[in-house]
Amino acid sequence: MSASDDCLFCAIAAGQIPSETVYEDETTYAFKDINPKAKVHVLIIPRKHYANVAELAKDDPAQLVHMVAVAQGIADKAFHGEFRLEFNTGHDAGQSVFHVHAHVLTGEVLSE
Repeated sequence: MSASDDCLFCAIAAGQIPSETVYEDETTYAFKDINPKAKVHVLIIPRKHYANVAELAKDDPAQLVHMVAVAQGIADKAFHGEFRLEFNTGHDAGQSVFHVHAHVLTGEVLSE
């Protein structure tokens, strides 16, 4: 799974499209969502392209674990460690960019 030439999130991770960085390391990039659904709404993506969380879990479970740890770090800084972590997998589940990404939502009490 390498970067996809037509993938929005691959371009963001490569710095070709501007974003507001929240966290980055050599395998992972986190940035603010441009259409936030909570006070803190951050997207966490692996720099390597995977279509969805099921593919990531199968091919690189350690990367998935790292993304959860990054989410915890963001929540620790933003809202006493509590957060909602959401992955949408497939069009019918609301996935609109087919590069796996975790939504970290926090910064306020979230309802159902």
